[in-house]
Amino acid sequence: MSTAVYGYARVSTREQNEGRQLLALAQFPVPGANIYLDKMSGKDFCRPQYQRLLGRLRPGDLLVVKSIDRLGRNYEEILDQWRLITKGKLAHIVVLDMPLLDTRNPTGGLTGTFIADLVLQILSYVAETERELIRQRQAEGIRAARLSGVRFGRPPKPRPQEFTAVLARWRQGSLSSRQAAGELGVCQSTFLRWGREEDGLQPGEKDAAQPSPGMEKPRGM
Repeated sequence: MSTAVYGYARVSTREQNEGRQLLALAQFPVPGANIYLDKMSGKDFCRPQYQRLLGRLRPGDLLVVKSIDRLGRNYEEILDQWRLITKGKLAHIVVLDMPLLDTRNPTGGLTGTFIADLVLQILSYVAETERELIRQRQAEGIRAARLSGVRFGRPPKPRPQEFTAVLARWRQGSLSSRQAAGELGVCQSTFLRWGREEDGLQPGEKDAAQPSPGMEKPRGM
């Protein structure tokens, strides 16, 4: 049975240009009819064209990709797919941007598959180490920024000029908190939070001066 050569390309969004990958695959050469392209994130391998390609691979076939990150961005999942292709389907893989990731030919008495597996394991370790360092630096940066008084998240919503008057009417019982929020154009929880902040209360503290929800007048009164 003759073997086939397939190519796989991926871009993360429909706006990105896949031309460079397709050109490299064609120059390998990979027949145009055997090139599969997904335009979606590489976070996992649930991609329609990639799955179609897997279904066509037979023992001895060759899969060509421009770079390892076009196959995916999660190295643990890349390792799983690599084993599925090379050991499950008994097909070969070539990564054009990294000649050592080529499972076809023996090199120095060792099979190409062994060397490629070893290189991929090293790449996986380096990628995971980099992710851990990035997370550590982010956590340290956020901690240092908070100690310096930097606040994260959305800036607080400015209170309308009529807030004080509406708050007074609510406390007098002439408005429900929902009605008060409606007059100010904010949600009920925002109005109640503003009221608590006005009294200098922390979350969870109860303000005896504020009407309890059960004592509020119903809408329309």
